[in-house]
Amino acid sequence: MGLEQSLRCTQLGEMFKNDYIWLCARVKRSWGCPHGAQDIAAEAFLRVLALSEPSEIREPRALLTTITKRLMYEQWRRQDLERAYCEALAQAPQWAQPSPEERLLLIETLLEVDRLLNGLSAKAKAAFLYHQLDGLTYAQIAERLQVSVSRVQQYMANAFKRCYLALEAA
Repeated sequence: MGLEQSLRCTQLGEMFKNDYIWLCARVKRSWGCPHGAQDIAAEAFLRVLALSEPSEIREPRALLTTITKRLMYEQWRRQDLERAYCEALAQAPQWAQPSPEERLLLIETLLEVDRLLNGLSAKAKAAFLYHQLDGLTYAQIAERLQVSVSRVQQYMANAFKRCYLALEAA
């Protein structure tokens, strides 16, 4: 281990020692569950560890708070998507119910699509999902969303651009 890497580990170790218990207590107030709070706090420190220059962190608690808020938002979003998916599944006949493994894969896929489309307007997301999942034409989508067909084309171009960039990054 080089000197730079050793210094980095020491700095992160100090931050962990100084702020982990504080962060767990802070998250527990919002989250309610001590075990979930510990998981989120640990994940926050993993995200700090992934930063390129942790030595440049001037306000570690502010950074940890920001990361933690994002993690909690992601978790709440996941719970909302899971709940909506389970409600939709409850409407389906028994023979169409996926296995637990398939259910997990479908939820993970939904979360990935949600992350991919993050930043698009609600109508752009809806247009993409109507086209990809329901097979609606641009004209049908335009009618459903009460926008022009050219607007649907713009929505789809933006959504496909995000898909392309995600594939390129992978």
